[in-house]
Amino acid sequence: MEYLIIDGYNVINSWPELKELKEHDLETAREKLVDMLAQYQALTGEHLILVFDAHMVKGGKQHIEQYGEIEVVFTREGETADHFIERLVHMINNKAVVRVVTSDWTEQQVVLAAGGVRVSAREFREELLKLIEVAQKYNLESEKHRLENIGYRLKDEIREKLEKWRRKKS
Repeated sequence: MEYLIIDGYNVINSWPELKELKEHDLETAREKLVDMLAQYQALTGEHLILVFDAHMVKGGKQHIEQYGEIEVVFTREGETADHFIERLVHMINNKAVVRVVTSDWTEQQVVLAAGGVRVSAREFREELLKLIEVAQKYNLESEKHRLENIGYRLKDEIREKLEKWRRKKS
């Protein structure tokens, strides 16, 4: 199994479309990131863990929310996303391939030292957008092929009659 761990606020602050959203509404930026990651996860099958730090939230307790196949973790008071990610990488690194998305240089070094693979927020954005583009192109081609095939446009009963007629002729 492959794990992809994402430093949520690091990505939001690195991607122009999310950074702009964040200026108006942080919750909307988080939701947009989750939506984009859901598309990515559906195409790759990787186990995604999105981490947001809530270390400044008074009395905040760590909690995990499930969005489809994505685990969204909010850290507890006093714990940064970086610290949570470091612990997680150490816990699962021997069992699976772990990639961590962050542009924080210090965090990247810690991830590499723990045996994980670091991916900058910019690199991951390019990977995600390219993957979505390829999937959309494939879907358009599939739809075009489906529409060009007359069999898909016929009603079931007509298709069945034609099939019976075809079998009688052979």
